[in-house]
Formats: sequence, C-alpha cells, structure tokens
Amino acid sequence: MKKIILSFVALIAFVPATVFANEGMWFLMHIQRLNQRDMQKMGLQLTAEEIYSINNASLKDAIVQFNGGCTAEMISKDGLVLTNHHCGYDAIAELSSTESNYLRDGFWAQNRKAELKPKSLYVRFFVRMDDVTKRMLSVVNDKMTEAEREVAINQETAKIQKENDEGGKYTVSVRPFFQGNEYYYFVYQDYKDVRLVGTPTESIGKFGGDTDNWEWPRHTGDFSLFRVYADAEGNPAEYSENNVPLNPKHHLPISLKGVQENDFAMILGYPGRTNRWMPASGIEQNVKYAYPAWVEGSKMGMDKMKVYMDKDDAVRLMYASKYAGVANYWKNRQGMIDALSKFKTADSKRKNEAKFNTWANKSENKAKYGEVVATINNYYAMTNDKSRHDNYLQQLLRTSAYGTISRGMGKQLENYAKADETKRAQMKPGLQEMVDGFFAEIYLPLEKDVLAGQLGLYYTKAGYKMAPIVEEIAKENNKDFTSYINKTFETSMFTSKEKLISFLDQPTEEAIGNDPMYKLSNDLISHLTTRSEELMQAQNDYSKSFRLLVEGLRESKLSTIEYPDANSTLRLTYGKVKSLPADKRNDAKINNYTTLNGMVKKHKKDDPEFDLSQPLIDLYNKKDFGQYADKDGSLHVNFLTDNDITGGNSGSPVLNGKGELIGLAFDGNIEAMAGDVIFDENLQRTINVDIRFVLFIIDKYAGAKHIIDELTIVK
Repeated sequence: MKKIILSFVALIAFVPATVFANEGMWFLMHIQRLNQRDMQKMGLQLTAEEIYSINNASLKDAIVQFNGGCTAEMISKDGLVLTNHHCGYDAIAELSSTESNYLRDGFWAQNRKAELKPKSLYVRFFVRMDDVTKRMLSVVNDKMTEAEREVAINQETAKIQKENDEGGKYTVSVRPFFQGNEYYYFVYQDYKDVRLVGTPTESIGKFGGDTDNWEWPRHTGDFSLFRVYADAEGNPAEYSENNVPLNPKHHLPISLKGVQENDFAMILGYPGRTNRWMPASGIEQNVKYAYPAWVEGSKMGMDKMKVYMDKDDAVRLMYASKYAGVANYWKNRQGMIDALSKFKTADSKRKNEAKFNTWANKSENKAKYGEVVATINNYYAMTNDKSRHDNYLQQLLRTSAYGTISRGMGKQLENYAKADETKRAQMKPGLQEMVDGFFAEIYLPLEKDVLAGQLGLYYTKAGYKMAPIVEEIAKENNKDFTSYINKTFETSMFTSKEKLISFLDQPTEEAIGNDPMYKLSNDLISHLTTRSEELMQAQNDYSKSFRLLVEGLRESKLSTIEYPDANSTLRLTYGKVKSLPADKRNDAKINNYTTLNGMVKKHKKDDPEFDLSQPLIDLYNKKDFGQYADKDGSLHVNFLTDNDITGGNSGSPVLNGKGELIGLAFDGNIEAMAGDVIFDENLQRTINVDIRFVLFIIDKYAGAKHIIDELTIVK
C-alpha cells in the first residue's frame, strides 16, 4: 500500500491534476452535462431529472440542511427527518436534564404529542439554483481594489436576492465559486418547527467516543430522528400545537438489501469547506503555524473542561456539546497535520505552481499572471507568525464563554445603557431572559480555569504582536493569570447573575466600559480583528492573485478540476462501496463493513466510550436481528464508500443506484485527512452507518415499531 501511495503523490507532482471518477462535489444542475454517463456506467438507474428538477419532485426535495451545519433527509410522508446523532447533539442536550438525560439514556416519542421541541432548530430545503456569473462579473473590473469589488458584488447580490425571494417567502444566497471567477444563486425555504422524535443512547450514538473518532474500523450508531412541522397548508410556521407534520415533495425509500464491494453509492449533502485550490505556501502555513496552535489551544480547553465534567453529571451535560465540537476539530486538525506532512502535499502543489509560473510568464500571459505566485508567497511569508498567534487567540475565544462576552451580552447591555427609558422598557424582558439563559449554560469554576489556562497558553506561545492587555496583565500579576482571573470573577458584573439583574435596574455606560471582564474580552477581540494598512494591502493583493491563480490554472489546463470547492451548498458525490486493506482489528470477512459482533468485542463495562447496555448485548447473544440481518447472518453496523465528502456532509444520505437509502454518512478516515486539500483515491473513505442497523436499533432495541411503520421499506 505504501508504494501505491507514493506513486500517486509522484503522479500529482509531474502531470496536470486529474479528476477521478469518485472525486468531486458536484452541482446538481450540472449532473446531466458532466456526470450522468459516468454515474450510469457505475450503477445509477435514475435520470438527471429524477435527481434535480425545478418543476417536478426529485431527490433534491428530500435533502435538507440541518440547523445550518449538517445534512439530513426526509424519510417519510409525515415529515420524519434522519440525521446523525452528533448533528442532533445540541438539541438533545438542550432538551435533557439530570432527571431526564436523553443524551445518556436515549429518547423515543411514543406518539406525536410526545415529540419534543428545542428552542431553536430549523431545516432548509433547496428549491432551485442558477448561474449568474456573467451578471456578477459585469459589475466589477480589474482596476477595482478588493474592497471596491466587494461593494459592487454586494450591491448586485442584494438585487438578485430581492428578485427571487418572493417577498420574503424564500431565503436567497448568492455565492462565489472558483475563488470569485463564477457566481451562482441558491433559493431555499426554511422550516423552524422541528421536533425530536428519537435518539439512541449515547453508548450507541457515540460509541467509541474520541478514541474512535476519525478511525476505522468503526462501530457507531450515529443517528437521530426529528420531525418537521408546518401549518395546515404546508407552509413554514413558528411552533404551534396546531401545526401538522410536513408532507414533503419527496421522501427516501429505504433498502434492506445491504451493500457489497463495488456497489454504486451516491451522497447528497451540504459539505462545509474544502480547499482544493489552496496554494502550497498556504498549506505549509497551516501545517507549521496555524494548525499546531489550533490543536494545542483546543487541547487546553478540552482538558480544563473535562476535569469538571468528570466530577458532575450536570456539568457534563451542560458542556457536552461544546466539548464534542472542540474535540472533533482537535483530532481533525492533528490528522490534517500528519496527513499533509506525510504525503508532502505542499511540495506537490509547489511543483505544479512552478509549472504555472512558467506558463504565467510567457509573453502573452505575463501582464495578467506574471506576479501571481510571488504575490501569494509573499503574503503567506508575511502572515505565518500571525496565523499561529491568531489560532491561539481564536481557541481562547472558542473555548471560553467569557472570551466573547463583549460581543454578545456585553454589546446588548451597552446598547441598553445608551437607550432612553422607553426603549429600555422594551429591551429589559429580553435581556433578563438572556441573562438567565447564559447562567443556565455555564459553570463558573470551569470557566475560571479555562480562561486562566488559555490566557497563560496564549501569553507563552502565541508570539507575534501580543494583545497589549495580556502583556499588561502578565506584568502587573507576575505572569499569574489564575490570580488575575480569580480577582476578575470577583469584581465583574458578568460573573454574577444578581449583579447583572441589578445593572438592568440601574444601567450606566461607565459600569460596562470599566468592567474588567468586558474590557478583557473587548480588547482581545479588537486585537484579533485589527489590521494594519500594510496587512490590508497585502490581503488585497493576495485575494486578487488567488483569484487569478485559479483562473489561470483552469485556463492553462494545469488543473482539470471541474467542480468548485465546497462552501455549504448542496452537492452530489458518487463512488462505490470500497474496502481498505485487511485489518486484524475488524472481524468482518471484507474490510468494508463492521458488525455488531465487533462492537460487542469492544465493549468495556463502565467505560464512558465503550460501554454497551445489557439489552443490546442480550439481542446480540440471541442473534435477534429480525429482517435487518445481512444475508451472511450478521448484523452490519458501519460500511465504507470512496465518496468525496467533508464536514457538513454529516447526516447525508448514502443512496444506491435507484435512489434508495442504504446508509448515513458520519465520518471519514484519519489517513485521508489531507482530503480537504487534495483528493487521494487510494485512501479517501466515507464511514457510514448501515441503514439496517439504524432500523434494528429503532425496532428491536428501542421497541419503536410505530416509527418503522411510517417508513417506505424496500426488501
């Protein structure tokens, strides 16, 4: 395997990039022109019109963006939505309490009245899209600065949004692609009454915890169920007991046939971000400066949180979602460092950029492209140390609830203090609710340790031009950030619910401006966002050069990539069920799936990551798998495909050639963590929950047969 990988890397270095059949995150509107024949050869039995249609029901009508960050799919005519457990994690945690801990114990609504409504949860349906490249580029020219260009683009964007939102019925988004060389608009419709229907126990939905995250073999039932509600006419509506389950234009039938090696598999979803066009010096900056700081800052926050989470179930529940989010990216970024370093991705990119530079400096190209590579490299050289600094500071702000207090609650209270009596009376109830909500979600001893620890790490490691307030604190407190934070927590109004309520009765601008916590947060954020004129000019030159690099790589054919980077817009990726080399840790006959047998073998009683409930073990011992067993008699848990996905695809449906649901995408393998930057057909794998395991847990384990009864099942 090692020789194959090295050959692949060498190939990239010396020939133009090639798009492999399983590489690419494709626009649905381009499927017929770019992909349909290839997909049909691999096993697709649907037409392009059955995948994407504006006028008729199609697959795209069953795919939703889930709460802005994941993907989900409609699986019944009554609005049932399937997504990952980790995608529903925030909502499940919010609905949980120490008395009714749905994260730990699971939840299954016995009827629709028992379904639970989180405070804020929505799904977004994709209506249509169109190409507006010519229109958008007609309002800009090469003489504009990037700031001027942005103003012109924003003005034209506003016009397009107004033309297509039908008076507010739809959300319209105009997005740049290929680094601003193409533009498309997307029309969406949002539904905000979404309720929890069912979730497995955490021991199933998060089996393997951080240890198994991004790893194969995997044995995780990473799924949860929700339901979308609408008004009587099927329109979006705020929560009401009178709302009814949405009847979607299309819902996915579910196949019980299982999968075999080389079966066709396609995934539709909302991949978050890839950087396939990233320059070599940008990759190098991430590997050597940005990501190491991200990893260390994340680990600091996680370690501080875990101390208190392990001591108290209430604190664990309070911070479960934040901890999971930080941990996920902590391991991801370390995997990126390892993979990008191992396969020398920056070197491969640099060789291709050298070819581009030769082409760019030909007489007919030099005026436009001649300085592109040099400008990009100069920008990264200028910002390497800053990127390390910024990532330490960003992880402080990300892991500490008080890091951003000045931009959230602080700004609201500042506006309140400036308002007249009439306006204050209108604002006060909402602010009281905000204060109550804030203190319901934090544990002060934990927050003290996180903030003190992150300040110490930032002061010690960040370098570059440090935030003046941190240098001042270090000098005045002999570098003792714990002592300083303890004093700040004693004196700040933001660490006391009673003080904040008192402030609402007698607000002054001075009290806000002089508050030590507000001042700390405000100065940290201001320092992070402040840019010198020199840096702004460098960023302007870089943005223009990066756009020209992408344009030139496409024009010169030194890159043959025909799909744009992911940016949370609906895409389709296709490939096959594909094994990895045999692995002694996996008991399966072929290393493209795992079984309940392997899951039980991993079981460790009372281990927070690998414990299993006795009822699940009993079902395994009895081999009571019902109609969900594979033809080999075992119960399959997860399986592998070679689809090209990234973050945001979590919860995406895995479909066979007939458009039937066979699985649920939830992870990738750590060996292919370079995949956001460069695609490796030998290593890239998507880890999916077998839909039969999902149904087994719902039916045989949870006893929620009423949910099974509303599905369209193909045997």
